[in-house]
Amino acid sequence: MLSLVPKLTRQDFRALARAISYVENEVEGYRELLKSLIIPTNTPIIGITGPPGAGKSTLTNVLTSHLLQQNAKIAIIAVDPSSPFNLGALLGDRIRLSQHYNNSNVYIRSLATRGSLGGLCDKIIEVIDLVKAAQFDYIFIETVGVGQSEVEIAGLADTTVVVLVPEAGDEIQTMKAGLMEIADIFVVNKADREAANRFVKNLRILVHSKAESQWQIPVLKTIATQQTGIKQLVEQIHQHQLINQSKPRQLQLLSRRAYQLIQRQRMADINLPQLQAQIQAQVENHPSFNLYQFLAQNYPTR
Repeated sequence: MLSLVPKLTRQDFRALARAISYVENEVEGYRELLKSLIIPTNTPIIGITGPPGAGKSTLTNVLTSHLLQQNAKIAIIAVDPSSPFNLGALLGDRIRLSQHYNNSNVYIRSLATRGSLGGLCDKIIEVIDLVKAAQFDYIFIETVGVGQSEVEIAGLADTTVVVLVPEAGDEIQTMKAGLMEIADIFVVNKADREAANRFVKNLRILVHSKAESQWQIPVLKTIATQQTGIKQLVEQIHQHQLINQSKPRQLQLLSRRAYQLIQRQRMADINLPQLQAQIQAQVENHPSFNLYQFLAQNYPTR
């Protein structure tokens, strides 16, 4: 498995695909593979998130086309809903990205959420590090679009682009607690629709009230199907990357990723079916089952 490492640095897509599958399925030796990686620290990770139907896949597609004109090498990680039967990616590789499948400068991989909350999969951090090791210029992560719970992306992406449509205007107040908190850039896609200008104006007012000293969150209008507004979006991504290179921000993101990995490792010995069987036995034998007593006895805190 360690023989894959030098192949990654040569952008061997087959080796990268195998390495990701090994990590996803926790094949023996995958931890040693991860420890052997040489991971660049300056590869921008761009999260594309937002509610279903906002046009995230189309936007990712045209962003890729634009950056390919600049001879960039791009990796796209599309996180899809899981099949309820085999936990595989339900949609597979995105149909809208099909024009880039045979491009030697583009790597596309679909990952299944496998029940993970937050719009990501549970091995996303390791997968991103594998992709980073393959020396891409940009890494795009497109999440499944599960609405306001999709905040995990903020702990992973260097720049988070939240994609909305004009019809979201009626829900703008409820967005404050979720997507409003994680956006580095707002994109109002399908901006040729009615009420787009009013929605953009209201969104800019809300964004202005949350302005930070280093970065004023832009609200951009795009029509992805016509490639309108894409150049401006790329410019804003580049501008945010310059801000994002500050040490405090990088350390904060790295610490979040470390926290998630530590949390997962410490939970590794917890088996949900086994836990359910234990609780079932206790409930059947003790009508006045107390969950907290059960946890204290069987899973004491450290």
